[in-house]
Amino acid sequence: MRQDNQLLVITHLSQLIVCITGFGSLLLPLVFWLTQKEKVYQMDVHGKNIINFQLSLIIYAIICIPLILLFGLGLLGLIVLGIISVVFPIINAIKASNGETPNYPLSLNFIS
Repeated sequence: MRQDNQLLVITHLSQLIVCITGFGSLLLPLVFWLTQKEKVYQMDVHGKNIINFQLSLIIYAIICIPLILLFGLGLLGLIVLGIISVVFPIINAIKASNGETPNYPLSLNFIS
C-alpha cells in the first residue's frame, strides 16, 4: 500500500461536485473508494466515513422534505444540511492532508 494524502484530499473534495453539477456527491467518492481502497493507505477508513456521511445526508434530506409543511422547519433543515455538506468535506480534506482521520458529524454508520 502506498501513502497518498493528495488522493485522500481529492476524495473528500469530490463531494463538492454537487455544487457544480447538482449530483454526484455520493457517486464520485464511491468510485474513488471502491477502486483505491486496496491500493492507498487509509483510503478504506476515509472512504467509509465519506459514504456514511453522504448516505446520512440523503436520509436527513428525505426526512426534511415532509417537514417543510410543518412551519417551514424542513426548509431550515435543508439549509443547515447544505451548509454542513459544504463545510465538513473542506475541513476533513485539510485533516486528510495532515494525515488525520476524518470526523463527519451526524453521520450514521451504514458501512463499518
